[in-house]
Amino acid sequence: MDYKNIFKVLSLIGITVSLIFLLDIAVGFVYHEDFKLFLLYDALFFAVNLVIWLFLKNHELNLKIKDSILVVNLLWILLGVAGAFPLVLYSDISGASAFFEAVSGFTTTGATVYTDIESLPHMILFHRSLMHWLGGLGVIVLGVGLLSMINPTGSLSLFKAESTGIQLEKLTPKIKDTALSLWLVYLVLTVVDMILLKFFGMSWFDAINHAFSTISTGGFSTKNNSMGYFGNQDGIIWTTTIFMMLAGINFLAHLKFYHKDFSGYKSEEVRWYLLIFLALSLALTLIHMDISGDSFYDAIKHSSFTIASVMTTTGFATIDYGSWSHLAIAIIFVGLLMGGNAGSTAGGIKIIRHVIIFKTLISELKRILHPNTIISVFIDGVKQKERILSSTFGFFTLFMITVAIVTIYIYARGYDAMSAISGAFALVGNVGPGFSLVGPSDNFSFFSDFDKLFFSFAMIVGRLECYTVFVLLSSSFWRKF
Repeated sequence: MDYKNIFKVLSLIGITVSLIFLLDIAVGFVYHEDFKLFLLYDALFFAVNLVIWLFLKNHELNLKIKDSILVVNLLWILLGVAGAFPLVLYSDISGASAFFEAVSGFTTTGATVYTDIESLPHMILFHRSLMHWLGGLGVIVLGVGLLSMINPTGSLSLFKAESTGIQLEKLTPKIKDTALSLWLVYLVLTVVDMILLKFFGMSWFDAINHAFSTISTGGFSTKNNSMGYFGNQDGIIWTTTIFMMLAGINFLAHLKFYHKDFSGYKSEEVRWYLLIFLALSLALTLIHMDISGDSFYDAIKHSSFTIASVMTTTGFATIDYGSWSHLAIAIIFVGLLMGGNAGSTAGGIKIIRHVIIFKTLISELKRILHPNTIISVFIDGVKQKERILSSTFGFFTLFMITVAIVTIYIYARGYDAMSAISGAFALVGNVGPGFSLVGPSDNFSFFSDFDKLFFSFAMIVGRLECYTVFVLLSSSFWRKF
């Protein structure tokens, strides 16, 4: 490995992030807040990265996949540290809590340590949402657009190391153009969502923050009660529900739609995604009506919002669904296990993997009955290679191992089983809230600093979809490929 490659890439992305953080300082200026410490910190962060980059500017960047994997892992730690400092400077939390909050922001998990969010300065509220927005489609995707101007081959390997299910063979020939096009779609969806939220009654500040959190499927809110603060404003609730669902669809489908190609929305994954959403929403609606006595309209409004929130791993809440019946919680938990589409900003296992696993199991059952028959797995009419099937089962195994480790850890710390299991899925799946002690009306502030550091790495493993982190544990990684 060429460590000069690694430091050059990290410094370049660090410079970019420090410039973007000027938006936080601008918000502080607008709201007449004391932003001087933030400005000083950002200037130092920029200077350190600039010095590293200038020292290595004559080094020819040639990223290979090994370098890229290490860059991606180190990047999320760098982002956690970079995003944590403003939180320490402007709120009464420890360094570990701030690191947890920043990692939760950049990984779009949405788990928080703050008990009184509304007491935070505007620039810190915006900082939290901005971390979501940057992490949503992937800081690396933005970096690819910049790095490809320096080294096209290296940027492609970096994209492969970080991308979460995007089909490279469907992208435009130039990876830079694809990265920038995806960011354009991301930006357009954010702006449209923001305008609609403002139209339906939010302030501009709340609208931009919630748009950032919605399109990134992050879940940080500017209100203590999350979206429950706007629970009586139907336009805001339905708008957020729709845009959470849009953010959970493969962004390549949106990019195709931009070019007047609707085929992306007709894929098998999208059809299953919408069918599961409708089925779970309807089931939860009927249960909610029985429990609360609400009208069908109010029940379906809250139920659809809740299922959209957990399926897309956004983590917003309009009401405390953790206090509903066991059957309702079971249905919500099923939604939590689903995830969004591959290539979306949503976390979790992803719908396409569930489809592949289910079809593979069916084919294996058929093979038992008809051992001499050749049975293949097809997705959208395309035969899936064995490598795809083994990779899918491998990911599922690694995901469940990670969840099991985190579950055992939380339970061994003395917390109840529901908090342990749901908390583990919420952290590794980048969902945010779970149930019981980590439910939608609670937070992660009561955990120890060591717990929060442990959870931070669990969120990173989930964000990088396991393989990119677990490969570091292989001895062969540290030898020549």
